[in-house]
Amino acid sequence: MKTSLKDIAETLKLSKTTISWVLSGKGDEKGISLATQEKVFQCAKQLNYQPNLLARSLNTGISGTIGLIIPDITDSFYSKVARSIEKEAETQGYSLMICSSESEIERENRMIRLFKAKQVDGIIVAPTKVSKIEIQNLVKEGYPLVLFDRYFPEMQTNYIIIDNEGSSYELVKKMIDNGSSKIAIITTNPHLRTMNMRREGYARALIEANLPVDPDLYGEVTFVDYEKNVFKTLDQIFSKVPDVDGFFFTTHILALEAFRYFYEKGININKGYELACIHGVSAFRVLAPNMNIARMPIEEIGKNAVRILIGDIKYRLENSTEKREVETLVLPCSLP
Repeated sequence: MKTSLKDIAETLKLSKTTISWVLSGKGDEKGISLATQEKVFQCAKQLNYQPNLLARSLNTGISGTIGLIIPDITDSFYSKVARSIEKEAETQGYSLMICSSESEIERENRMIRLFKAKQVDGIIVAPTKVSKIEIQNLVKEGYPLVLFDRYFPEMQTNYIIIDNEGSSYELVKKMIDNGSSKIAIITTNPHLRTMNMRREGYARALIEANLPVDPDLYGEVTFVDYEKNVFKTLDQIFSKVPDVDGFFFTTHILALEAFRYFYEKGININKGYELACIHGVSAFRVLAPNMNIARMPIEEIGKNAVRILIGDIKYRLENSTEKREVETLVLPCSLP
């Protein structure tokens, strides 16, 4: 049978309340001697005591758990951010529940409701942006929340993003400095403000260099069936502008699929073309060793997301009727 507080209390001839205070970390606060606290911890270990986290959360209002919702758990960027968040949460005494929305709004909403039902203390999410009803509800409730990678400009909530416009501008500017004048942009999800910011950085670099922002060099890939759509998009660009001499990819996923296209079409993309991408993966070292990459500050994203969220959690416990001022971060990428 599972060991209870009563079992430990009877073994040590102490009150159940004393055992509870010690195991919940309140021994010093309650004036319990260090010797007694040590006996309690040793006994709990010997009897293999496992705390009832649900009961503890009902008693303290804290579950010690935070939820993380990402669009795709197989994506290297999101999986690395998840690992960073998990490591930081653990150092702060929190465990992490992770799920993938698969970029589906109904699934994202369902996961938010599930996390709330599980009584997680707060949620970190990279939202789909298609609909924001459940996130709006979290904001109205003052529920501890941090958005990352994507955000809603009109919504007062914590968020962390990279310098999308500035990073894109610097990448395209370098491509121009290296001799490219007909640079195609391959992008997706135009409903995301962050993707529009990357497009704006691309356009600004061209305009400053007195180069046209040519619609024939704009490739927008529908995310659903993006593998096929990347091929169609690149076919259209090469047919309209056969002397295209550069490609700027707004995501590493699009770049990886484009490399499959280049391989199947027999195009040596490493000769005569300038390449740039937001975020890099290890495969790029082989596929395009000279590609300019804006490297995401993954560790900073993870650590700051946890820091802000736990700050919200603590504030909510201490000021249940007042909302905390939101914190927004725009982090720079490492540029070549």
